[in-house]
Amino acid sequence: MFNVVKTVLLFALLLLYMVPFLLVVINAFKSNGAILSSPLGLIDPGGITFSNFFKAWERMDFLRSFMNSLMITVVSVVLIVLVSSMTAWLFVRFSWKINKIFFGAMVAAMIVPFQVIMIPLVYVYGGVLDILGNPVTLMAMNVGFGVSMATFIYHGFIKGGVPLSLEEAATLDGCTRTQMFFKVVFPLLKPTTATIVVLDVLWVWNDYLLPSLVLSNNRDAFTLPLSTYTFYGAYLTDYGAIMAALCLTALPVIVLYLFLQKQIISGVISGAVKA
Repeated sequence: MFNVVKTVLLFALLLLYMVPFLLVVINAFKSNGAILSSPLGLIDPGGITFSNFFKAWERMDFLRSFMNSLMITVVSVVLIVLVSSMTAWLFVRFSWKINKIFFGAMVAAMIVPFQVIMIPLVYVYGGVLDILGNPVTLMAMNVGFGVSMATFIYHGFIKGGVPLSLEEAATLDGCTRTQMFFKVVFPLLKPTTATIVVLDVLWVWNDYLLPSLVLSNNRDAFTLPLSTYTFYGAYLTDYGAIMAALCLTALPVIVLYLFLQKQIISGVISGAVKA
């Protein structure tokens, strides 16, 4: 009986969680007037329309915005994975006092809200260094903000899931530290890497606040979340195009999640619990 009640409650929570997403998808196929008059309606009285998607594709300059988001996301996530995995391995295998200090600082940095450093960040990078508007600046910031959490997760997995004997055997076989890490240690981090990739792709791809601060003066470098803001006007908001734009923006990360979902749970459990 308890299992039945638990299943029903979980199913109800799932439906509650999915309602906003379903409303976005449904309203993407409705006209602006139908959305305003009946936002909860399932079908537009005038019939299903695909014009919102064509409008969103054109006004967002979808291909260019997609390539900007793809480049920023891929480079940021690859650098986060490489830097954080190597850093975590160093922290675990070398018990230097400075390693403990840096690891503690990284853990402490995870609880600092971005809004606390938002204004100083813009002042330094824009007013002093004058390097805002550049995607490279945004990618460097993404790496800086993402390394702490990824290092913490990798640290727990390496400490409890990567036997030291394997590394010692690789050393006896003549491997350098670089070869040992990339040929022995890093392949064992696959579940944790998949988890970090999904979490960071979702964060970087969907992020609006940081790109709006860094890229606001460079329209050609806009990411997909920034491009969706073009549908908001002072006197009129095209809700149908916004819904279509949100669907187009979310589709790539949904596909990525479907490919990597098997590794996510195992990576979270094996990494975060043993830190």
